[in-house]
Amino acid sequence: MAHTLASGASASGTSAQPQKARDWIEILQRYRHPDPARSTFEVFITLVPFIALWAAAWAALDIGYWLTLLIAVPAAFFLVRLFLIQHDCGHGALFRKKLTNDWVGRAMGVLTLTPYDAWKRSHAIHHATHGSLDDRGTGDIDTLTVREYAALSPFRRFLYRTYRHPIVLFGIGPPLLFMIQHRLPFSMLRGADWRSWASVIGTNAGLLVLGGLVIWLVGWKAFLAVQLPIVAIGSSIGVWLFYIQHQFEDTIWAEKPEWNVHEAALHGSSHYDLPGFLPWLTANIGVHHVHHLYSRIPYYNLPKVLKDFPELAEVHRITLWESFKCVKLRLWDEKERRLVSLSEAVLA
Repeated sequence: MAHTLASGASASGTSAQPQKARDWIEILQRYRHPDPARSTFEVFITLVPFIALWAAAWAALDIGYWLTLLIAVPAAFFLVRLFLIQHDCGHGALFRKKLTNDWVGRAMGVLTLTPYDAWKRSHAIHHATHGSLDDRGTGDIDTLTVREYAALSPFRRFLYRTYRHPIVLFGIGPPLLFMIQHRLPFSMLRGADWRSWASVIGTNAGLLVLGGLVIWLVGWKAFLAVQLPIVAIGSSIGVWLFYIQHQFEDTIWAEKPEWNVHEAALHGSSHYDLPGFLPWLTANIGVHHVHHLYSRIPYYNLPKVLKDFPELAEVHRITLWESFKCVKLRLWDEKERRLVSLSEAVLA
């Protein structure tokens, strides 16, 4: 997992590349401008295949449920892509006008089971506080330090180990988060204004209308047989991506005043270098360190950044194979300044 920044000329011909994370901001802002036609096309080529795959999964019920489950896998990836379109809208990155971003995001939120305005607020807090040991708890995967874990009672340790177990974190938890917790997400709504509450109510109402229409067309049994595996697989993929983007060995966490938002963005986020067609399916969210440094960059411009500045491509680069090794990490070791597994942790 490489993490150094090389100085010297980049592919774009720019010399003397910055060594501090904050110095990249001025460079990255040139990539922030969205192309409305491209953005509209991105929505179209994601939404239409998702609907087509959903319909194909329903039609496959007459052939065999095994085929429905098989089709559910690519459908789930397109659902993830719809969520990432919503994600870019939440950052004001996909369209030039805030109103367009917000209403496209709200529409996507009905399909992704995510209240857009409430999530947008929570995610903004995540960006503003990521890597800060003083501000954990909003929009993050719960992470304890070795010292904090050592101070827990045996039962609380058991609960934390259960929460961080791969079966719970990537299997059981994600569908429950999107299908149940997002219906009234108190963690997102803590201190929220009326827009966030309206977002939850509006999204739930939209789900009732859209779900009711589809159930009227195909029947409730067929609806659940198709929808549940798509949501379960898609939510697990989404949580997995979010985990790898921040839960890797040489990420950074710090207490204030040592913590710095720009350093945490660049060095507390990974470059998840996925193979083949996966970067397109996941809307380049793997270029997460650049995204955290400048979240207003549309996802389709992120590859341009890496092409122009290949040194950024090597910062905290994690391959698909390497990412599986991150699953064992559980605790932040303040002495070693790295994430460690429970077996590596030295408990006082």
